[in-house]
Amino acid sequence: MLSYHLKSAINDLRDLIKITESDIEDIQVANHNPQFDRLKLKEEKLKSFESKKAMIDHEISAHVRLHPDVKLTELLNEEQHVMLNELKVELTNLHAINKRYAKLVLAVSNLYNTFLENLIPTEMHGYNRVASKDSTILKVRV
Repeated sequence: MLSYHLKSAINDLRDLIKITESDIEDIQVANHNPQFDRLKLKEEKLKSFESKKAMIDHEISAHVRLHPDVKLTELLNEEQHVMLNELKVELTNLHAINKRYAKLVLAVSNLYNTFLENLIPTEMHGYNRVASKDSTILKVRV
């Protein structure tokens, strides 16, 4: 069972990486709707991975409980060690690509917020941000 859960978790991570790569491609060409369309799929893959990771933890804990005198490195077979290393590599890859995507999202968000602030200047009234009364770009000129 452990091997099955490891393979499945690795596949989920690879799918998440592919989805995020697609998001990066789309955000670079300002194609935002497909990114929003993929959100549900991304969330499902993430939940699936978390579930499989919990099963991996459970399986390894069960092995350790059954054989308390044996080191973990001796409890798992070679294939499982290889898959655990693969899992670690894919997690690192996902972290790197998510970091890249987050930088792009932040840049786009800042760009849109700057445009909006230039179109409709705002000021703070207490804790609320409201349109400034002296918004020159929205004045009707006669």
